[in-house]
Amino acid sequence: MVRQVPSFEQLPSSVASFFKEYRLASLLKQSRVTKQAGIPANRLFTFLLTLVFSGRSLSRNLDPQRETGFCKDTVYRFLNASTHNWRRFLLLLAQSVVARMQLLTSKDRTEVLIVDDSLYNRNRSKNVELLARVYDHATHRFVRGFRMLTLGWSDGNSFVPLAFSLLSSEKTENRIQDMDSSADRRTSGYRRRRESILKATVVLFDLLAQAKAAGIKTRILLFDSWFAFPSTIVRAVGEEMTVICMLKAMKTVTYSVQGKRLTLAQIYALVKKRRGRAKILASIEVEVGQNEQGQGVPAKIVFVRDRNRSKQWLALLCTDVTLSDEEVIRLYGERWNIEVFFKVLKSQLRLARELQGRSYDAMVAHTTIVFTRYLLLAVETRNEQDPRTLGALFLAMCDEMTDLRYAEAIARLLQFFTRVTEGVASEESTEIEVAVQHFIASLPSTIKARIAA
Repeated sequence: MVRQVPSFEQLPSSVASFFKEYRLASLLKQSRVTKQAGIPANRLFTFLLTLVFSGRSLSRNLDPQRETGFCKDTVYRFLNASTHNWRRFLLLLAQSVVARMQLLTSKDRTEVLIVDDSLYNRNRSKNVELLARVYDHATHRFVRGFRMLTLGWSDGNSFVPLAFSLLSSEKTENRIQDMDSSADRRTSGYRRRRESILKATVVLFDLLAQAKAAGIKTRILLFDSWFAFPSTIVRAVGEEMTVICMLKAMKTVTYSVQGKRLTLAQIYALVKKRRGRAKILASIEVEVGQNEQGQGVPAKIVFVRDRNRSKQWLALLCTDVTLSDEEVIRLYGERWNIEVFFKVLKSQLRLARELQGRSYDAMVAHTTIVFTRYLLLAVETRNEQDPRTLGALFLAMCDEMTDLRYAEAIARLLQFFTRVTEGVASEESTEIEVAVQHFIASLPSTIKARIAA
């Protein structure tokens, strides 16, 4: 016999094993992501998670002929629920992924936390909740959208996103739309809204505290020059973190060198450079800001030649003065993993482009689902020691979903053929059954496994 399998239940083997291994259904329940009426939340989450691999839009996948069993209103009702604690879900999932990856990582390998922000572009929207004018560092102009502040973990091989916040603007004049006044103040959705209008540095330390509470004990924090202010560095050191960051030469920011307050450019002019074409030009110990006792925080600044502009230099700061210059540069190089992460989200996993929800809850929910897709690809690459890039692995999963659609089509044809031949004489029926079984046996194994009873 041949059974008909609805398309939303046809999961690639890698997705099915990911669901089972990391107990996603249980994590959703722990995070209060439960059904409101009718369709189970786990089923809707599965549908949205695999939507990008199907090669179809949301409306095409909800075509009545595909028999998904729910409509677009059901999907958006699920995404708009303010009671769903998506921050908790992502942290629980990331904690499990990090724990598994640590078993595959040498104890000699250094683990780091990376924080950065990226543009969440909604430039063609007007009525999106908490929409703001934010600065795009790539185009150097203001656009409509959010700053997606992200905290992630890396062991130098894999990157795992731990938490994020879609930041609007703390300045009322920069916010195009305000918060929905009807939001329930008892829900996690309301807390995320309040968080979105805080300063990025305040939210950064909230994310670090939540990651620490979730069991992420990594002590090295990497960030770029946009966060490299003395107050941020001093506070991170107070949280028992070792900071490694890029510095920007600013006239208003000074460092203490031998009792003198000097800017970064003045320090570079002061230090003795290495001869020749050395990549590491110089290093010097300084003091940054002041802690609660009124003392400067010891740090090391390493000056590196800019490989794109040989006559220019870059400066890295590290609050652990015992680390060698080479180790500081090597560890900061791991920050590039979060840039690759942002690129994959936007170019392949359809961040901010797949759905057009206007509520803040819907954007948080969909962004969490996109982050989960990335975790799926990262886990698959790590477990199988797959030499392919994440992009190649993404395309392979799309091909697998296409095979499943073929399997569904063949299953329906065989069902129709079985109904048509029900009135055939028994002798002819036996011959037809043999021919059908021979046809099924000749199919590719991935398709045969889906249609055989």
